[in-house]
Amino acid sequence: MAAPIKFGVGQSVLRKEDDALIRGKGRYTDDYAPQAALRCLVLRSPHAHAKYTIDVSRARGLPGVALILTADDVKDLGNLPCLFNLETDPFTGPPYPILAKDEVRHVGDAIAFVVAETIDQARDAIEAIEVKWSPLPAVTGVVNAVKKGAPQVWPDKPGNVLFDVSIGDKAATEAAFAKAHAVAEISIVNPRVVASFMETRAAVCEYDAKRDHLTLTVGSQGSHRLRDILCQNVLNIPTDKMRVICPDVGGGFGTKLFPYREYALMAVAARKLKKAVKWAADRSEHFMGDAQGRDNVTTAKMALAEDGKFLAMDCDLMGDMGAYLSTFGPYIPHGGAGMLPGLYDIQAFHCRVRTIFTHSVPVDAYRGAGRPEAAYVIERLVDACARKLDMTPDAIRRKNFIPPKALPYKTATGKVYDSGDFAAHLKRAMEIAEWKEFPKRAKAAKKQGLIRGIGLASYVEICGVMGEETANVRLDPNGDVTVLIGTQSSGQGHQTAYAQIVAEQFGLPPERVHIHQGDTNEIATGLGTGGSASIPTGGVCVERAAGDLGKKLKELAAQALEASAGDLEITDGVIRIAGTDRSISFADLAKRPGADPAKLNGSATFASADGTYPNGTHLAEVEIDPATGIIRIVNYVIVDDFGKTLNPLLLAGQVHGGAMQGIGQALMEQVVYGAADGQLITATYMDYALPRAADGPAFVFETHNVPCKTNPMGVKGAGEAGAIGSCPAVVNAIVDALWREYKIDHIDMPATPERVWIAINEHHRRHSL
Repeated sequence: MAAPIKFGVGQSVLRKEDDALIRGKGRYTDDYAPQAALRCLVLRSPHAHAKYTIDVSRARGLPGVALILTADDVKDLGNLPCLFNLETDPFTGPPYPILAKDEVRHVGDAIAFVVAETIDQARDAIEAIEVKWSPLPAVTGVVNAVKKGAPQVWPDKPGNVLFDVSIGDKAATEAAFAKAHAVAEISIVNPRVVASFMETRAAVCEYDAKRDHLTLTVGSQGSHRLRDILCQNVLNIPTDKMRVICPDVGGGFGTKLFPYREYALMAVAARKLKKAVKWAADRSEHFMGDAQGRDNVTTAKMALAEDGKFLAMDCDLMGDMGAYLSTFGPYIPHGGAGMLPGLYDIQAFHCRVRTIFTHSVPVDAYRGAGRPEAAYVIERLVDACARKLDMTPDAIRRKNFIPPKALPYKTATGKVYDSGDFAAHLKRAMEIAEWKEFPKRAKAAKKQGLIRGIGLASYVEICGVMGEETANVRLDPNGDVTVLIGTQSSGQGHQTAYAQIVAEQFGLPPERVHIHQGDTNEIATGLGTGGSASIPTGGVCVERAAGDLGKKLKELAAQALEASAGDLEITDGVIRIAGTDRSISFADLAKRPGADPAKLNGSATFASADGTYPNGTHLAEVEIDPATGIIRIVNYVIVDDFGKTLNPLLLAGQVHGGAMQGIGQALMEQVVYGAADGQLITATYMDYALPRAADGPAFVFETHNVPCKTNPMGVKGAGEAGAIGSCPAVVNAIVDALWREYKIDHIDMPATPERVWIAINEHHRRHSL
């Protein structure tokens, strides 16, 4: 067996992109400043729901103001589209206009776009615009929105419902519940969150009047999808009239995958003024103008046999869409519902899914996009089942896990799990965490006036189903290799990961492999990055394209070395006749006279119809001070199955980051709207809490990989997994502590100290009466 290549797949190669970033040499959108670029601002509604009239005449006459756009000025533009619909129950969504006309439907709704020579002059113009508001009743939160007599977001959507559909077999589920020994039930809230990436959205738009051509530089998760939607759906121009360039991107988490109003408005402004225009969101705009995440309310029930076997699961899920339908918004709760059975053998399943309009910022994909919500429901419910039957949380999981011998296994929602050993990663996590010794630790904590809890979450998700991706791998004149691919890194480490895949083929060190992404002129097609698809799909493309190039290079080398291509091998960027010292370097091969350029390029296209199903167990141990409600995570173990590890360092970074996002949601993050007026109360980081390093534990992370059978590389996506297993593990640990001490069996996210303290003190009050 050959020794592993130093920089190849499976090696802990340091991130090659980090040197520039830590030296301050990263190039983000806001660093790009074309000379004399005009500055842009958006005028946003201070009301959640209101009629309005607008007068911009005085503002247009102010010094430095170049252009002000209102709804009447962009009436010929198309709406922002929703790219999802139901095959069985098609729906018609309301318009999502580039600027709201006459009526606004959430705080932050855009009504005017100002372009001026300086940002201060744009601010002066914003202040000078005269708007007369006539506030209307507003509703926030799905529970309020579906109440009889609730204010209507859209007149043609009675009850504020977009669609109300069922997934699964209702009759079989009801029959199983009728013969159940017991039923466990939970009602939980998955709160709304803000993406909170480091780099706020920003864009620069330039116009070439001679070619009637736009260039949009933007921090996005995919240049091609953004261009195509803007051109085909909004601007109504051919796609060859716009180039989209994505430089370094400081985080995305799904939220930067979508088109936004500002990009279309900038294109209009650049064409009208024939000048470059620049816009960058401040943090408050990020809260008011960017799609938000999660926001589900779910009731779930499990029918149980006397021995703890799951007989059936029934759910009622309401997903908040906000005021408009974002690009994939309705898909998130509907697609997520398909993952509700989790890792368990549940033969009968039914879920009612409703998508609800409210007077709030639109909701769309956020790290995990429906799968974290599903994992949170099933893992909270499994713990409720254990309490119902007086079983331990690990025993009831082992009782109901799909066994390896049953794989491939088709769930009641039609998902086909191809590989895994779910009891094995549960067992390993418990071993690392010294589960059996927990009672001793809990006893010691109680002597100090503290209570301890320990919680499990064994999750599964689906990823790698974005669609078809293509990679091109070429040999450069100096013997280096360049990869062209339509995925888009927003911090994940694509430069390193793809270089390792090339290294596996050619033995080249990472510095000799160059990754080009994010330019629609340079790269013909691309899906962008989302749904943990870059390695399961893009990685396969790179591997196959490199193999295609290697085959062609051997054919060229065979001519140069007067040998058979079958006798050649590629190592360290050199092609040699095996067993001899006769060779030719990549550089010399590239420079050979008459070398066919087509032979210096390899390409491959791949799409996974089946997807991959990463899975694993998160185990959290918490300590609670009942006098203050303060929670401290004292132990955290993760054992994951990602099929195959490309780079252990990159993988650990992704898992740690995702887990911290989940911990933030579990303990502190929540978007809050005023119940009476729909005001966005948490519109800055003064009111919206994010986890800091001190809020997180020292993670213990291992893999228990079982190669994926539906992916040619054997990999399962990893980018979102940390955010999927963490929320239920942490909340289950908190509930475990509260149950052990007070028989409190429920708390909703975020489990803030205040909420925990109130729960404990309400218990004391009830038992003192």
